[in-house]
Amino acid sequence: MRSIGEMARDSGLGVSALRFYDRAGVLGPAWVDPTSGYRWYAPEQLDEARLLARLRRAGMPLADIRLVLAGWSGEDTDLVRGLLQAHLRRLEQGLTEARSEFSTIRELLDHRENPMTASPLTGTVHLSLPAPALAAALDAVRFAAGRDPELPMLGGVLFDIEGDALRVVATDRYRLAVARTDADGHGGSREQVVVPTPLVDAMRALLSGDESARFAVEGDRVTLEADGRQASGQRLVHDFPDYRRLVQLPPGRRVVVEVPALREALENGPVRVAEEREPGRSARDISVLTTVDDKTVLVCGDGAPDEDTCTGNEDRGTGTGGLGYHVGVDRGFLLEALAAGDRDRLVLEFGPAPTAPLAIRRAEDEGAFSLLMPVRLDD
Repeated sequence: MRSIGEMARDSGLGVSALRFYDRAGVLGPAWVDPTSGYRWYAPEQLDEARLLARLRRAGMPLADIRLVLAGWSGEDTDLVRGLLQAHLRRLEQGLTEARSEFSTIRELLDHRENPMTASPLTGTVHLSLPAPALAAALDAVRFAAGRDPELPMLGGVLFDIEGDALRVVATDRYRLAVARTDADGHGGSREQVVVPTPLVDAMRALLSGDESARFAVEGDRVTLEADGRQASGQRLVHDFPDYRRLVQLPPGRRVVVEVPALREALENGPVRVAEEREPGRSARDISVLTTVDDKTVLVCGDGAPDEDTCTGNEDRGTGTGGLGYHVGVDRGFLLEALAAGDRDRLVLEFGPAPTAPLAIRRAEDEGAFSLLMPVRLDD
């Protein structure tokens, strides 16, 4: 017999997924300890669990998976083969429809100015900025810069200059970070410059003192001078997406968290492993968060809300209070966002639904924040 942890390790489904499939009546344990409630699986169930994992990775609906598992051990394989073929046809039809829609969208792009193509690099910018403030702003966003070679416009940090303010922005689609600092010397219209991450890192290395830094853009060249040293290179030729649209979020629950305690709960608390389907991204550890009475953030395992499966506030008592919905986030991304927040206390803002981004904010600085896209918790 295998424990649920051993079954998760050997099948690749994850403990939370196994519990979900048990409750859904898809794959239940062979025996449940009546005293402890621990689930135990028979040796022959390992093959079923691995089959289930493959079917889920292929996107098969749960109703069909039930029938596949029910017919798997039978001598007549027609049902299983029929279900596999039907699902494959659905996938192929969906791909055909997607290609048709994408083709139409590309035609629309060909008939209008594409905002993701190169812009004329004729702008001139000269700024004076406090070096410590610029360093803090870069530290707050650098973790969110993209690394996908197919999306080079995200492989840098946006310097958005408007009036007496500089906003720096980075995103890799799954997270977005924004920070602001005061800037002097720019009296013109709004200018946006995307600085590639290697140059951003070189600039950050210059910002070790308390002096002013001078930031300049001349055509396609970007230069930062500080403490008698200089970092210079070419700006990215691509425009950055309109991040202001991405940060327009409906109001949600705001909870002040003690960062050291939350970090400990994340590092030592329960996780589920999500199989990432996108090329180039490996399986991720997903932390499931919830709120209690809009005052506490808990890191939860699987199970019903009244189960004692959450960590993060050991003094919360025996009840669950006003328990909020569960939202899944990439644990590594959240830990990086907490570190970039650079405060012992931060504000976590949960949207009105588990599909809304999770915001991490500084209580005293609304101009510095990051957003994390949630992960679906359907299994």
